[in-house]
Amino acid sequence: MDYKDPARPVEERVESLLGLMTLEEKVGQLVQPFGWQTYTSKDGKIELTETFKEQIRQGGVGSLYGMLRADPWTGVTLETGLSPAQGAEAVNAIQRYAIEHSRLGIPLLIGEECSHGHMAIGATVFPVPLLIGSAWNVELYRRMCRAVALETRAQGGAVTYSPVLDVVRDPRWGRTEECFGEDPFLIGELAVAAVEGMHGEGLDRDDSVAVTLKHFVGYGSSEGGRNAGPVHMGWRELLEVDLYPFRKAVEAGAQSVMPAYNEIDGVPCTVNRELLDDVLRGQWGFDGMVITDCGAIDMLAGGHDTAEDGLSAAVAALEAGIDMEMSGVMFGNHLADAVRQGKLSESKLDEAVRRVLRLKFRLGLFERPYADAARAAEVIGCEEHAGLARQMAAEGVILLKNESATLPLSPKLGKIAVIGPNADQGYNQLGDYTSPQPQGQVSTVLAGIRERFAGEPERVLYAPGCRIKGDDREGFPSALAAAKAADVVVMVAGGSSARDFGEGTIDLKTGASKVSDNPWNDMDCGEGIDRMTLGLSGVQLELMQELKALGKPLVVVYINGRPIAEPWVDEHADAILEAWYPGQEGGRAVADILFGDVNPSGRLTVSIPKSVGQLPVYYNGKRSRGKRYLEDDSQPRYPFGFGLSYTEFDYSRLTVEPSVITPDGSATVTVDVTNTGRREGMEVVQLYVSDAASSVTRPEKELKGFAKIALKPGETKTVTFTVGPAQLEFIGLDYRPVVEPGLFRIHAGKNVKETISAELTVRKDA
Repeated sequence: MDYKDPARPVEERVESLLGLMTLEEKVGQLVQPFGWQTYTSKDGKIELTETFKEQIRQGGVGSLYGMLRADPWTGVTLETGLSPAQGAEAVNAIQRYAIEHSRLGIPLLIGEECSHGHMAIGATVFPVPLLIGSAWNVELYRRMCRAVALETRAQGGAVTYSPVLDVVRDPRWGRTEECFGEDPFLIGELAVAAVEGMHGEGLDRDDSVAVTLKHFVGYGSSEGGRNAGPVHMGWRELLEVDLYPFRKAVEAGAQSVMPAYNEIDGVPCTVNRELLDDVLRGQWGFDGMVITDCGAIDMLAGGHDTAEDGLSAAVAALEAGIDMEMSGVMFGNHLADAVRQGKLSESKLDEAVRRVLRLKFRLGLFERPYADAARAAEVIGCEEHAGLARQMAAEGVILLKNESATLPLSPKLGKIAVIGPNADQGYNQLGDYTSPQPQGQVSTVLAGIRERFAGEPERVLYAPGCRIKGDDREGFPSALAAAKAADVVVMVAGGSSARDFGEGTIDLKTGASKVSDNPWNDMDCGEGIDRMTLGLSGVQLELMQELKALGKPLVVVYINGRPIAEPWVDEHADAILEAWYPGQEGGRAVADILFGDVNPSGRLTVSIPKSVGQLPVYYNGKRSRGKRYLEDDSQPRYPFGFGLSYTEFDYSRLTVEPSVITPDGSATVTVDVTNTGRREGMEVVQLYVSDAASSVTRPEKELKGFAKIALKPGETKTVTFTVGPAQLEFIGLDYRPVVEPGLFRIHAGKNVKETISAELTVRKDA
């Protein structure tokens, strides 16, 4: 059979196989059931369900979602789940059955969640994307993606449902933590790194996986910050902002795209032909696979109400450009009937099948469908990857305030009181889309600090004080007592995206874990957990205020998935670290910064407002949006790109050469950056462009370049950028990219509000 010959071109193999398939087998390739429901497990051995076996024999399955996923939704626990080696063996057993018991022997496409590490037992848990963005280190993220790809493919996963390329417009949204930030250029750079890192040297290699870009598109701009709410956005903004990172990733070679749940101008993204066919496939030339989010087709008939029933919804989705359905229920139930009833042409069905088969051939699944269990045991969760997670966490933590050089803490300091609900709750610092963790696997802030004083444990005092949510003040007395006995207070507060992993809660008096008949969930962030406010939940602020009244230095460490707007903390804390969800090595990374082993170099990728009433406050809004409210101005508390260091940096000698160019020309921008302090440190040099006058309204400044550099005390480095059409163009009156002649201002600096500038002129005949 020609399709089994690896020497033949992929397109020939696709057509050969497609010509042999029955209608039911074609539909089956577009169906993706939940992987964890296809088997039962006992003592690390799996047994396939009879239902799944029958589906395979009938050619009714093309892919599995979350075969190795472990979390409260799947019900897979540390006790019932599979180790890295067992997971690889399980995938092999399923693949072997699919190949040997289906008529054509087509391997399954195993799709896994990998937003910040493979969501499987034993895998390395890296920081969430919001922290990754805050590191501003594209090469480090590329290396992280290589590690995630290696861990995932080692167990048989071949495609990942990441990166998330949504542009955050309202941080009340619970999925803010899954995003890189509010700027499309920055997201685009990281999107390209994700594709290059995950794909590696070739999709068919045993250390590479195909990425799925999500959520296409506008998902971060939903009405009121409510998950999957309507999006009100003009076509120009969509092209310039939200579509930009996706285009960059497609140009880099992305092979899979997932439409968003939301609607734009009344059309759900799942059936938006203009986006899926005209833009993605037509203008961009994308020839990969489009897969729905879970339940998205159901929403068409029950939510969006653009289809009268399931069959109509399934047909509308496929005709709009959907190739595979996550969960597979609607496609599996209706597509074959739709063809038989004449409501869907088989040629249209064939287009989707081609795209699925093409990806399988490109991934080399027909030649190498099986995983290496021994390799999985060796590489998954290895020390090298843990070190990478620690470095990423350290580079992404942001120093927001440091009054009177409170930080770094002196090792000669007496006693340290570590207080707060996030001080020693491992799951609270991992973020959503996280697998169960063995006891002690996660380095909490308390654990990270205690490691430094292993020989003097009496110097570290601990009390949780309160929970994330609720009004229980039972732990206040013990927290205040610890603070009174200490020389400095480190308050670890924030939020939680931890789902119920069966770990119980904490005893507020002793800090010990406690399981009760009334399980407590502190989750105030994550998918589906949107908020009306950005303040601290529960009584955390009240506890902080009582601690401050003791007169001890107060260092606040935020561990959270969205910006926190607490004016009292901004004013009264002596130092503030924003650590987002820093992953399994986060506690060690925070301790490294607290004690000065690492100089903080994280910079904000989302603007933090003074009050939720200022929203939206993203930096690249239009000039015309106004400068103040009655109560206060419209400026954020902490602007985009902001972050302090234990040293100081000075910017000088900004040059633009030549200073006059044609619309298709380019100029070289240089700026000198000097470390004027007494510590070595890393600075994020940021380049912004302002268009002085244009035919359509433009943002005041837009990020168009950045570089993270290391400088020794007294050292100066010259940083070079190129400014050309890609940095100067915008979507014009005819909805096409254009560079208009006129004056541009080029800004370089440490954040969007602290820059020096020079001028660049574009002339038709320069």
